[in-house]
Amino acid sequence: MQELLYLTHRIPYPPNKGDKIRSFHLLRHLSERYRVYLGTFIDTEEDWQYEDEVRKYCQEACFVRLHPFSARVKSLLALSGRDPLTLSYYRNAKLMQWIRSVCAREPIRDIVVFSSAMAQYVDHLPDCRRIIDFVDVDSDKWRQYASSKSWPLSWVYQREARYLLNYEKEIARKFNFSTFVSEKEAGLFRQMAPDSAEKTTFFNNGVDTSYFSPGHSYPNPYPTGKRVLVFTGAMDYWANVDAVTWFANLVFPAIRASQPDVEFHIVGANPTKQVQGLANLPGICVTGAVKDIRPYLMHAAVAVAPLRIARGIQNKVLEAMAMLKPVVVSDQAMEGIHAIPGRELIVAKDVDAFIEQILILLASDKQSSIGQQARDRILRDYTWSGSLSRFDALLSTPYTG
Repeated sequence: MQELLYLTHRIPYPPNKGDKIRSFHLLRHLSERYRVYLGTFIDTEEDWQYEDEVRKYCQEACFVRLHPFSARVKSLLALSGRDPLTLSYYRNAKLMQWIRSVCAREPIRDIVVFSSAMAQYVDHLPDCRRIIDFVDVDSDKWRQYASSKSWPLSWVYQREARYLLNYEKEIARKFNFSTFVSEKEAGLFRQMAPDSAEKTTFFNNGVDTSYFSPGHSYPNPYPTGKRVLVFTGAMDYWANVDAVTWFANLVFPAIRASQPDVEFHIVGANPTKQVQGLANLPGICVTGAVKDIRPYLMHAAVAVAPLRIARGIQNKVLEAMAMLKPVVVSDQAMEGIHAIPGRELIVAKDVDAFIEQILILLASDKQSSIGQQARDRILRDYTWSGSLSRFDALLSTPYTG
C-alpha cells in the first residue's frame, strides 16, 4: 500500500452532520487502499473521545486543538491584509510542523485536502499529486451571507467572498484536481475559474443505506396521536437557524390552524437561543441533540428542508429520502440533488407553496408512494460506493510529477 496525506479542517467523526459525513466516508474509503496520514483539528471538547476511533483508519494521525474564540480573534486581526479570514482561522504551527515531518520521512506522493482552508499546508509541495475536495463553493456561501446581513457583517462577508474566491481559484490552478459535492456545484466553479475547468469534477455525497434503512424497528419518539413535520440538522449552523425560524413563524401556523394535531419538531444538536425560543410557539418542539436521528425520521409524517441559504447537497434530504419519507424542500435545498419533483420529493418555492404541499401530503395517501420512489432514487444514485468510485478514478490517473 502507498502512503497518502489526508487533511481535514475538523475531525472526520462521528459522521452525524454535514462535512463530517463526507470526510469520514472518504477517510474510510482511502484507508482501504492507502496508509493514511491524517492531520485534523478538534474544535469541541466532546470530539476528543473519538480520537482512538479515527486512528483505526490511519497509519498515523495528528489531532490539533482549535479554540473557536481564539481562532475568530486571530482571523479578524487579518482584516488589514488580503488573505481570506478562513486561512488565518485554521493556520497552526503545530500542524504545519507535523506535515513537514511526515513528508520528510515518508514517501508521500498523494495528498487529499478536504476544504479550502487546509490547502495552505501543502501548496508548497508541487512534487505530489494533490487533490482538493472543496465540497462547496464556500466563497459563494459567504456572498449569500453578505446579502442577508446588515453592516458591518455584510462588509466582512463580502470581503471574505471576494478574497476566498481568489484563493479557491489559485489552489485550483496549482492542484491536480478539484472536486465538489455535486455536478451543479462543480459547474458553478468552472464558470468562476475557467482556467481550471478541465481539472474540476465532482462526486456526490452518499447515504449509508443499510444504516438509514426503513427495515429496522425504531421506537416512536413523538407524542401519541400526533402527526409530525421534522427538520434535522446542526442547530447552531446559521442556514439551519434561518430555515426553521422562517418555517416556524410563517409556514407552520397556517398548517397548525388547519390540522391542530400536527407538530413541528426541530431535531439537532446545539440549538441557539433563537431556535430554543421557537419551542414557546404552539405545537413546536426543539429536541437538542439525540442519540439516533433515525426514529425521528421514521415516525415523522413529512420531513421539511426550507433552506433559504444553501450550497452543495443537503444530507438531511438524502437521509430522509433513504428512510422512505416524503420531503418538502425549497429550491435551494433541492440544488445538487437529481430527483424528480412531484414524484421523488416535493419542491416548494414560497410560504404559500410550503403550506399547500404539506397539507396535500397530510390529507392524501401519496406519502408512501413518494417515500418509496425517494428511497429508490437514493439506491440508484446516492450510495457511497458508487460516489467514491469517481474519486478512485482521480487517484488512478497517471502521475509523472
